Amino acid sequence: MKRWLGGVSSVLLAVAVTACVSGTEPPPAAGSSEPSLRSYFRTDPGVDTAGVRLIPIRTPRGDFKVWTKRFGHNPRIRLLLLHGGPGATHEYFEALERPLAAEGIEFIYYDQLGSAYSDQPKDESLWTIERFVDEVEQVRQALELTRDDFYLLGHSWGGLLATEYALAHPQHLKGLVISNIMMSMPDYNRYASEVLAKGIDPAVVREIRDLERRGAYEEPRYMELLTPHFYAKHVCRLEEWPDAVNRAFAKINKQVYVMMQGPSEFGLSGRLEKWDRKADLGRITVPTLVVGATHDTMDPEHMRWVSTQVKHGSFLLCPQGSHMAMWDDQRTYAEGLVRFLKEVDARGSPI
Repeated sequence: MKRWLGGVSSVLLAVAVTACVSGTEPPPAAGSSEPSLRSYFRTDPGVDTAGVRLIPIRTPRGDFKVWTKRFGHNPRIRLLLLHGGPGATHEYFEALERPLAAEGIEFIYYDQLGSAYSDQPKDESLWTIERFVDEVEQVRQALELTRDDFYLLGHSWGGLLATEYALAHPQHLKGLVISNIMMSMPDYNRYASEVLAKGIDPAVVREIRDLERRGAYEEPRYMELLTPHFYAKHVCRLEEWPDAVNRAFAKINKQVYVMMQGPSEFGLSGRLEKWDRKADLGRITVPTLVVGATHDTMDPEHMRWVSTQVKHGSFLLCPQGSHMAMWDDQRTYAEGLVRFLKEVDARGSPI
């Protein structure tokens, strides 16, 4: 717990103090492979943009820019974060800032096209899995992420996208994290109907279904029912939702979200409705951490199964967590993630 809250280890603090006194960065301790504070927080030449970089993206419908922000420097562990939605934002990943920085892990926020600080074109033909995969590859190239350092974490829709990227571009990855997303949307729809819905008062489910049949998704009553009976149980179980989660949800691009996910929270009906990669999981050979949570919208036993289907998989269960397990089971999530990253790094060459 001391390490969790402290931000940096006593060894790194000693290095920092020595550097401040001497005015130069001391050499790393013998046998040490960890970045020093100064090397981790070093600035790039020129104007310090606080790590923010707008990356040009080429698409069949023109050129756009997507927003990224790098935090820290680590030549061996560089973690690109893929947010959910589709159409949400990087902001809810702020839960991981302190634990990742405390371990000297470089991480990169990234708003996908259509999200938050990135361009938001209206052309519906842009919202396909294939184009998003190509976008991630263009981001990787621009950031110069390589098989020697590139870890990809995708949460929810971002986990689907990370899976697709791993299947299309496995040669570039050092490690993969699939967080809180089932590998079959038909299976998810069954789980939502047969398990999640049955955990709600039948009268509430009937009223929600009636509102959905009428297309009344924007009526206040729809959210009045969903918030206490679904979101508070399965999306984020904290009594007061963190500001970062509220900001991310407030900025969701509804055009992208509804086009791909569909308007209902009880199942998918958009372009992702038939997505299923269960049969292809054996093709993922990069070291892979699969994260599930006991109270998630996604079946945690399915997530455990996914970890057995990839070639080099491991499973992390967040027993107190829901869909936003990085917040409502924060310590389990963060410590499990850091442990995986460091274990893969310790192996040396990617498998």
